[in-house]
Amino acid sequence: MNRARGISGDGVIWKICRTSAVFATIFAASAAGSEPISLAEPGGEAFDAGAIKSMAQRLSLSAYEAPAATVTRRDWSYDDQRKLRFQVDRAPWRKKPPRFEVHPLPAGWLFTRDIEINLVENGKVRPYRAMPADFPTYPLADGATTSHVPLSGFRINGPLNVADIADEIIVFQGASYFRAIGKRHLYGLSARGLAIGTQLGLGEEFPSFTRFWIVKPEPGADTILVHALLDSKSTAGAFTFAIKPGDQTTVDVSAYLYPRVDIAHVGLAPLTSMHLLSPTNTVRVKDYRPRVHDSDGLAITNGNGERLWRPLNNPKQFQVSAFAGDHPRGFGLVQRHRVFADYDDLEARYERRPTAWVDTLQMTGPGHIVLVEIPSEEEVNDNIVAFWQPEKPLKSGGEYAIRYRLYWTDDAPLRDSGPWVVQSRVGRAYHVEGNGHRFVIDYRDRAPFSQADLPDAKVSASNGRVEQITVQPNDETKGVRVSFVLFPDNAKSSELRLTLSPWNGRLPETWLWRWLDGE
Repeated sequence: MNRARGISGDGVIWKICRTSAVFATIFAASAAGSEPISLAEPGGEAFDAGAIKSMAQRLSLSAYEAPAATVTRRDWSYDDQRKLRFQVDRAPWRKKPPRFEVHPLPAGWLFTRDIEINLVENGKVRPYRAMPADFPTYPLADGATTSHVPLSGFRINGPLNVADIADEIIVFQGASYFRAIGKRHLYGLSARGLAIGTQLGLGEEFPSFTRFWIVKPEPGADTILVHALLDSKSTAGAFTFAIKPGDQTTVDVSAYLYPRVDIAHVGLAPLTSMHLLSPTNTVRVKDYRPRVHDSDGLAITNGNGERLWRPLNNPKQFQVSAFAGDHPRGFGLVQRHRVFADYDDLEARYERRPTAWVDTLQMTGPGHIVLVEIPSEEEVNDNIVAFWQPEKPLKSGGEYAIRYRLYWTDDAPLRDSGPWVVQSRVGRAYHVEGNGHRFVIDYRDRAPFSQADLPDAKVSASNGRVEQITVQPNDETKGVRVSFVLFPDNAKSSELRLTLSPWNGRLPETWLWRWLDGE
């Protein structure tokens, strides 16, 4: 079964992937840009990363112009795109044993606009053009013999799982989307440079990376630099990505944004994922698998060190949640379940999808973390978005610096700093009077639970009432199980919060949930 991912007219993301030794993906979105601006001064070819920042600033002072598509979508099919195979022996910087090499991705079915790719070697810029020999089956225009193949993005490959094979490490393709993996991972959720209007539910704006500069690393270097120019109707920007692959791959992101207009609803460090089915939402979607998701929870570490865990939901209606707290230490969309039986999917292998964690090194002042949950009936839809939203709008004519580190890893880096949630379930409460909903939350810690140290549980609800709170040992998980019943009375929604007293001398995660009537 093939799965696809792209952007529909209403802003919902959908995906195309097929399973292989390394999960090969095509990630699509509308790519928009403007007329090229020369990087080097007239008569020169020297690379200057600072010139990209100046380029973005100048670009923001001009009217935005979206270019026409390079190829027409009606001329292509999904099968046409799958037939295109890059000749890897022609990859820039390819050698044995491998280090870093660049694999271009052609424009075509979902990716209809050509982007510009430049290679930087020995301080000099060399525009990269993919030729027909790079993609022997690419359908060039009638009569064309030497035209270059239009490109929609690129992969960076290198030794990730074994020393002598150049596996995929990171992919840039479609709007400002990119995704990476650590060792043993398969592609799952994505990041992007910028999100605009996502939480409004009215069709968001998709800024695009229109030009790239990929810097060839020095021999023996473990990090590769990618620079990108971002453009959209509302803003222009200059981005730098320092990519270091490993057991957990890190991407250090630094950017300067230059808004054309005031932007009130902007998402910084945005993450996009899929959550269709889990034990907290089994009513809407019926499936043979117990779980279907690229991420199962939003994790947050506040500035005061409190760790929050919010299981993700596939709601009936568009939902937006905001989590206050200036200067959080980090947040991420987490894939916490790592056992095949949790998903029972031989092809998708969701247990190997990575977590993406944002270390909030430098944002634009006070703000809050936003979680967007979009209704979805199929796993082809990316329906989860999380990002940092500044408290104040980005103002036209201003300059805004952003800096953060992205981890592509197994779980939130601070998960083990105290007991964590391993399972959340909700269902009808039997043998009670009234319309009760029973919640069951399992916790565990690095060390087995001591029955002499049973923690106290506190549960609050913004609407309705909570009763029958119990805490008991869970011998199966070597942890504790907390259960309670929510009686919503006449409420249509209720924000739930569960905290535990210290356990083994360590403070557990705080569990959060939004109960919705009829779900």
